[in-house]
Amino acid sequence: MSAGDYLAERTESLLKRLEWVSENAGDLEGVDIMSGKLHIDRLEKDTPEGARDFSLSLYDLLPCVKLTELLIEVANWTKFHEQFIHASANRPPDAEETKVLMAAIMAMGTNVGLAKMAEATPDISYRQMANAAQWRLHEDAMSRAQSTLVNYHHKLALPTYWGDGTTSSSDGMRVQIGVGALNADANPHYGTGKGATMYRFVSDQFSSFHVEVINTNIRDAVHVIDGLLHHVTDLVTEEHYTDTAGYTDQVFGLTHLLGFRFAPRLRDISGAKLFTIGKPSCFPNLEKLLGGRINTKIILANYDDVLRLAHSIREGTVSASLIIGKLGSYARQNSLSAALQEMGRIEKTIFILDYISSEALRRKINRGLNKGEAMNALARAIFFGKRGELRERALQDQFQRASALNIIINPYRALYEKKK
Repeated sequence: MSAGDYLAERTESLLKRLEWVSENAGDLEGVDIMSGKLHIDRLEKDTPEGARDFSLSLYDLLPCVKLTELLIEVANWTKFHEQFIHASANRPPDAEETKVLMAAIMAMGTNVGLAKMAEATPDISYRQMANAAQWRLHEDAMSRAQSTLVNYHHKLALPTYWGDGTTSSSDGMRVQIGVGALNADANPHYGTGKGATMYRFVSDQFSSFHVEVINTNIRDAVHVIDGLLHHVTDLVTEEHYTDTAGYTDQVFGLTHLLGFRFAPRLRDISGAKLFTIGKPSCFPNLEKLLGGRINTKIILANYDDVLRLAHSIREGTVSASLIIGKLGSYARQNSLSAALQEMGRIEKTIFILDYISSEALRRKINRGLNKGEAMNALARAIFFGKRGELRERALQDQFQRASALNIIINPYRALYEKKK
């Protein structure tokens, strides 16, 4: 698609929505824009009164199992442990090594540590687990094992009642870091301490398919595209939800070019600026909300460069987090950054117009984000050791624990659905 064709198509989509919302401004359910300021009513709960009691009764039917037994049983179903190929010998684990692997994953995923786990397992030593962690629980193996679990989960029948795997959400789980680490940073969430964020991606089927450990003072948005593109599972994500920290105008622009519908829940939506191509006076009921006009000239001049950038990100030549971080630090006059921002403003305005036009969309986004928050709550309950603190200085070691935690989370879901 040429720059002219792209701009013509997006202009038509934007103006069509602006016209519709302007004409129906007084009839939008739960939305007030007639006062010249955007206000959206809080969504009322639509869960039936008896749903909570019914849910609790279902949980009573679920079996009580030991986490160790759960991991071994799920490994027997899925063979995810076979993905832990030795980094030097290039061979899968045998039966004895698998027991050591399960213990090491348990130690890191629950955050109790290898030393404490060795005290609880007389037949498995600290040295054995440390050796397994070094040679078998490396990044590629962890990703492949996680992918095996997610793909197995995706093929089960019950998850289809929750979703078809085409939508996902991402949300950060803040964890304190109790030692000096280069990526640890101060944040009011930690009081006087420092920490990092486990940024987790969850499908609509309640599978945790990607996790990263990121600096807690960097916007989550910088890492959204990395998780959508490089999770190596069979999931085909079409729509993705985040909270306010997960979006920037540039992420709106890139996700559209990469084929994703980006749908964040905007906390400060009342102050969000809408943009138009043309005169704001053409939309009388929205004129006070239209804070600016899209600079089409800079889009046309830099369109090919933006496409090359998007292609490089998709192919993995450069990570989205790296390039978005750099673009955000550039001066305003950087033409590539400015063009991508203008393209993002088009997509953000289209999204906000869709958001205020449809209560169903607002509820869908809330449900998607609630699934991610539920998975983070489960993660916190499992990651109980050392008061939930990371005590590893190296980012690689922190990521290893975050990945082990993800591997433990997914078998919980797989077990319940298999038993069902």
